[in-house]
Amino acid sequence: MTTEEKEQFKDKLETAIVETEQSIEQLIIDTQPISPENSLGRITRMDAINNKSVAEAALRAARRKMAKLKTSLSKLEDPDFGKCSNCSSTIPVQRLMFMPESTYCVSCASRR
Repeated sequence: MTTEEKEQFKDKLETAIVETEQSIEQLIIDTQPISPENSLGRITRMDAINNKSVAEAALRAARRKMAKLKTSLSKLEDPDFGKCSNCSSTIPVQRLMFMPESTYCVSCASRR
């Protein structure tokens, strides 16, 4: 990865971290308990509970993504950065730009 590509990737990582932080903040709001004293109908309450479950799953995924993004940012200057964690082949820059949290090449990721 060239120095220019690393700079572009760093910018991409920082942008993804900010976006993910904003997403996490909203998901935390969306996962607040549904108080029983709210005057919701039975169907509306069931829908709210279902939406809360979906938001909780999205929150867990966003937190995992955030951890991976921060790990990638901290390892950006490592000599092995951009290499697959499984087979050690180089991960294409296009893949890293599309999915900055990637630690596997396309081939290894498709086998997981």
